[in-house]
Amino acid sequence: MKSWYQGVAAAALLSGLGTAAAAEGYTIGISNTVQGNGWREEMVCAMKAEALASGLVDSLNIAHRNTDAAGQLEDIRNLIQAGVDAIVVNPANADGINAAIKEATDAGIVVVAVDQAVTEPSAYILSNNQEEYAYVGAKWLFETMGGTGAVVYMRGAAGAGADNDRDVGFKRALAEYPNITVAQEVFTGWQQDQGKQQILDILASGIPIQGVWTSGIDNVIVDAFVESEAPLVPIVGADNAGFVGQLASVEGLVGAAVTNPGSVGGAGVALALQILQGQMPQAQTVLVTPALWANNSDEGKALIAAGQNPNLDPEWPVSVSIPGWTTYTMDQIIACKGPGE
Repeated sequence: MKSWYQGVAAAALLSGLGTAAAAEGYTIGISNTVQGNGWREEMVCAMKAEALASGLVDSLNIAHRNTDAAGQLEDIRNLIQAGVDAIVVNPANADGINAAIKEATDAGIVVVAVDQAVTEPSAYILSNNQEEYAYVGAKWLFETMGGTGAVVYMRGAAGAGADNDRDVGFKRALAEYPNITVAQEVFTGWQQDQGKQQILDILASGIPIQGVWTSGIDNVIVDAFVESEAPLVPIVGADNAGFVGQLASVEGLVGAAVTNPGSVGGAGVALALQILQGQMPQAQTVLVTPALWANNSDEGKALIAAGQNPNLDPEWPVSVSIPGWTTYTMDQIIACKGPGE
């Protein structure tokens, strides 16, 4: 199978290997601002699993709740007060938590931002390439539509760094196809129920649409088309288990999954542990390159078939590990247990 993570290996080469003695007994802080979303839940489980598999972590201090940048500032400051050795954070936005990150790094705490970037220069970043994620999916969609028609643009959470980056990628593709228009733009908040109701309302309105681009809220969008008996149109989503299954099984569905591994959370823990042991990365930022799995090509069909995993929650990405970074097993990430649990 083609790697999902081209470009990671080179950036992951570390300098100073073997110069620092391995230390044990670390406490890792985790800060996440979205609950009830399968991608984020897998991300947290990957963090727990990697901490356990490493054998280097005594405990995790997890702040995992629905909040904004102000709430996350409070959470990170609480982690600093708790005396953690490193903080792995999925930031609410690129700038809003910089003050707390700087306080952490000034205190000697390693900070790794995963999934989304921050602009505080003392933080390390290990992120999916969100702009490219949107661009490759939108380009495939517009080409599949024949370069003309109206799309529903289903975004993530307003103000989130990943959503802002994806908007840049989507609009970059849109600029290449002047005969494609946006029939309606909505923010799903990356919530399944919200996204499904939004597409049901759009379908009930009778607005003509020829395609749907989703920011990872995808299997429920297909469900809405099927349940409302609306004619299927090409749909782009992420490599979530439920959507990948639909790409192989729903009759008449033409679609594509763009890889966006939640396991980047586990990779962030691995990077934090490497830095704590004196193994410094060559680059401050590592980007994970997405791949496209389309069910209207032989190559895409093979990738979709290989990606089927009935053991996963439908909302979990099937890319549960990142070669060269994560070391846990499939059983460990599904168990979602960290050290001491």
